[in-house]
Amino acid sequence: MPDLSPNRAARSERDPRLDVFRGLALVMIFINHVPGTIYENFTSRNFGFSDAAEGFVLMSGVSAGLAYGLSFRSPPYWPAISRVWGRVWTLYLVHLLISVWALAIAATAALRFGAVNRLFLNEVNFLFESPLAFLIGLPLMTLQLGYINILPLYAVLMFVTPLLLWVALRWPWVLLACSVLLWLVAGFSGWNFPTFPKPGGWFFNPLTWQIVFVCGLLTGVELKQGRRLVPIRRDLQLMSAIFLLVSAILAQNHALGDAFNTAMWQAFQDGWPRFITTIDKMHETWPRLLHILSLGYLLSTLGWVRTASASRFAAPLALLGRHALPVFACGSLLALAGQSLKEVVNGGFALDSVIILAGLLVQLALAWARDKHRHASRKAAHGNQKSTVADR
Repeated sequence: MPDLSPNRAARSERDPRLDVFRGLALVMIFINHVPGTIYENFTSRNFGFSDAAEGFVLMSGVSAGLAYGLSFRSPPYWPAISRVWGRVWTLYLVHLLISVWALAIAATAALRFGAVNRLFLNEVNFLFESPLAFLIGLPLMTLQLGYINILPLYAVLMFVTPLLLWVALRWPWVLLACSVLLWLVAGFSGWNFPTFPKPGGWFFNPLTWQIVFVCGLLTGVELKQGRRLVPIRRDLQLMSAIFLLVSAILAQNHALGDAFNTAMWQAFQDGWPRFITTIDKMHETWPRLLHILSLGYLLSTLGWVRTASASRFAAPLALLGRHALPVFACGSLLALAGQSLKEVVNGGFALDSVIILAGLLVQLALAWARDKHRHASRKAAHGNQKSTVADR
């Protein structure tokens, strides 16, 4: 949750931390989506309760608050609503695109390289078991292929973002209280969006994950107005640091981690609700939520983090973060291709290194190309504007 100076210049300046940490989250998501490499041992999920997915959703909320927040201060609201929902439509189309390509990657692996097992993983099997239901579920997002199922959550949250922003600008703490209440009710009751044809609920339950997005959204709205949602306080920094340290120890020390999990399991056996006795990613239970909020708060209050994020060494991560959606889509497909390659080629550490390094380089190249295109487009638009003024 970055902080900005309340003056006008600071509000207009792009905070480098948002792009850098969003880029870092994308890198870790890509690595985690190629299971079995040595590199996944160094991603954030090995040092606490949450992982890069929470970071991605939190920063998506911050970005939405910064990009659209002040547009909902006064009517007319429709231009801002159309911008937000235009983004929703883009997210939906990208999700469908990478879903179709994920099927193509699985089919190619099976047809050309004999990796038939790819047809029975990541929910692809429903294409053969219930083809008509599959063709219904895929566009409705009630069937989501594995490793590419975070965009439906993002699209749903962005769909309700106009209402969230309108309330956030007027009664921010009311919005936060309602978000916490929904998180608790959905968590304890098990409410979730339904899936079809597979029974059950969404892997990322929007009714509970919304709290991560809302915290980011409120942060972004406050930043846009030159304020912090949560002030910088030594006691909060200390509590956040202690919680992060304890969670890292539990994650790294197997004996202590097993003891913690056993205690949680015993509490469940004694009748405590599952929502508070598990570290469940689907429902974003309290250990994961507190971990990402503690991490976000602490990083946003340390001055050296902003300095490091603005350095040239962090530039590649910032480049990835500025083009998060295409980079995520590209990385998701490269990760699925990497999974298929690992299944047919026994290359060990060397192959893992090639998959991860080549995949990251391709994503960087894509982000660089889009960055160049964006700058060229802006330069051309500026030139046309100057010519129009001169003609007058």
